[in-house]
Amino acid sequence: MSSTTRSVALTAGILSLALTLAGCGTTLVSGQASSAEPPITDVAPADFPITGAAETEADVTARNALADLNDFWAQQFPDVYGEDFPALTGGYFSVDPGDVDESLYPGGEIGCSSAPEEVEQNAFYCPPDVGASNEDSISYDRAFLQELADQYGRFLPALIMAHEFGHAVQGRVGYPAGDTSINVETQADCFAGAWTKWVADGNAMHETIRAPELDGLLAGYFIVRDPPGTGTEDSQAHGSYFDRVSAIQDGFDGGAAACRDNYESDRVFTQAEFTDEQEYENNGNLPLDEVPGLIDQSLPIYYDDSFPDDLGTDFVAPTIEPFDGTAPSCAGMNTDTNAGFCPDEDIVYYDQTDLAAPAYEEIGDYAVVTAVAIPYGIAARDQLGLSTDDEDAIRSATCQAGAFSGAALYGEVATEVDGQPVGITLSPGDFDEAVQFLLAYGKDPTVFPDLGISGFQLVDVFRQGFLYGLTACGLQA
Repeated sequence: MSSTTRSVALTAGILSLALTLAGCGTTLVSGQASSAEPPITDVAPADFPITGAAETEADVTARNALADLNDFWAQQFPDVYGEDFPALTGGYFSVDPGDVDESLYPGGEIGCSSAPEEVEQNAFYCPPDVGASNEDSISYDRAFLQELADQYGRFLPALIMAHEFGHAVQGRVGYPAGDTSINVETQADCFAGAWTKWVADGNAMHETIRAPELDGLLAGYFIVRDPPGTGTEDSQAHGSYFDRVSAIQDGFDGGAAACRDNYESDRVFTQAEFTDEQEYENNGNLPLDEVPGLIDQSLPIYYDDSFPDDLGTDFVAPTIEPFDGTAPSCAGMNTDTNAGFCPDEDIVYYDQTDLAAPAYEEIGDYAVVTAVAIPYGIAARDQLGLSTDDEDAIRSATCQAGAFSGAALYGEVATEVDGQPVGITLSPGDFDEAVQFLLAYGKDPTVFPDLGISGFQLVDVFRQGFLYGLTACGLQA
């Protein structure tokens, strides 16, 4: 974040997840996803052939997911696109690039490619009309999928299969927004989210995922984001972490029809290029000691402007007060709290030592802004006479943090420096940091009350605030 005024992948015909992006080998979201429940039944290899499969755990997961994806799209395609779903004609390919038995691959080709290393740490769909003998096929590196499963839970490889199958859908109905890479890739994420909801609802024969695993699923998807500073017009752009997670939730909430309709040229993305060398060098982060000042400026200004415009009432800014180690004594606020609102004194507190510093180091400056924006949203509800300590309050406050973030992204939050207006704008990666914060701290009772709200749900209401603004955040009495 800064306080200065600021004015599919279709390489070689392959739609790729681009999983080997520099700097994306590990996630900054703490914790590891637990494995999803075992599949209801595994698909027999003879019933769903995958060329080159070695029947590893990753192959079993891929086969189960792909079989369920065929079932899902057989059901959904007629409703969404008005015709039966044409099955893939080129088949499915599994390879371990470090241990290749070339005799398993007719003609030596793996999907579109004759070179196993092109599949390494990847999965891709080979579209029709590219001149390959195995066009309209899906290929994957099973060793890499196993690494993902080991680190983030078994369902992440299944989600990757769903993303690639989304490209197969596009290969049948056409690509959105003039084949712009970021629209193509996020629409495939949306299709994957629609399938995930179908699985979570218990409709699949072979795959299962329980609601608690959704947090880990989103956490694992961090590895497929574009590096901060990638432009939306980049020919290989796949989207920021927020853009990709938002697309998954778009499909999860709205189904495949939402994916059909919401990915044209007017779709808003948070991904952006760095505007100067300093921003690039510090990865878009202010020094930690400058973050409190920016918070003190930006949150009151946003609410002072938004309350009269959106809610028809004035806003009285609460005091924002950092502390170190032990929360101040306040009725209704536990001394172990690392961020909270004290209604008796109209003060928003946050812990510099146990919250701001580690969130900054582990995630970035906008994690700290988000951490303070949520109790600030609780203070806003208190002024309106609304609840401040239940699930509605936390959902509303998180939504408000998203609305504030959207206003900052659009340059609608401004302050004064030396008597001159200065726009508060977001740096590339700030929305990603908000998602990481909500997933990493959403279950931390010193930050969020233990009300049974998942990180997945927190990210979703943050997204709603970003998309629809303050009026979507339950602030009307």
